[in-house]
Amino acid sequence: MAVNLDGLVWLFCSLAPLLVLQRRLHREIQAVFFIITRRLDIAIVLFSLLFFPGVLLHEGSHYSMARLLGVRTGRFSLIPRPLGDGKLQLGYVETASADWLREAWVGMAPLISGGLFVAYAGLSCLKIVSLGQVLLTGSPQMFFNSLKTVTAQPDFWLWFYLALVVSSTMLPSESDRRAWLPLGLILVCLLAISLLAGAGPWLYAHLAEPLNQVFRSIALVFGISAVLHLALLPFIWAFRRLLARLLGLEVVI
Repeated sequence: MAVNLDGLVWLFCSLAPLLVLQRRLHREIQAVFFIITRRLDIAIVLFSLLFFPGVLLHEGSHYSMARLLGVRTGRFSLIPRPLGDGKLQLGYVETASADWLREAWVGMAPLISGGLFVAYAGLSCLKIVSLGQVLLTGSPQMFFNSLKTVTAQPDFWLWFYLALVVSSTMLPSESDRRAWLPLGLILVCLLAISLLAGAGPWLYAHLAEPLNQVFRSIALVFGISAVLHLALLPFIWAFRRLLARLLGLEVVI
């Protein structure tokens, strides 16, 4: 029986918008803080405080996974610092060198913990999928009625904030992904050997559907994250434009 392999397509279709929206939202928020304070250092501190819950979960996940797998840890910092390439490092955990498999798991830890949190918040507390299904019915009135009901729930905006900052900081950094390439090459080589040995039909029959479900689950998390960023971005953009006009200070995004 043929297995639907649409999960990988959905994964890339949800990840690409998330990366664009996340980058834009971060720039808009940093610009707002800079326009208000007129000082880059204070703007960085305010930005890091805003995303502190997500950074804490991100670095805490690295630390916990490293200790769980027996990888020695060093310094742990949640203090932001600008990097030489114009990027901002919100925190870090120093870990000792280990084998590729353990380093890969340590690097993936924030995506695992953050993804689980975003899935719970988005599905159970924010009802994003349910709202999307109502929107697809083509009835604007029904959608706005549902949106009003959902946003009136206790702690809705707290869950929105936490889901936003966690989803905005859960993606692995370049250093988090350093073990992914060699591990990926090993997996590709093992797959090629298996195919040459004639195990292709067995692999397809037993692994294609579980892998597809994994890809679809990750795509759902990325999709929820993209919706959260998209929901906030227009308001932050408009607020930044208004501030720039009122204060006579424009910031290039």
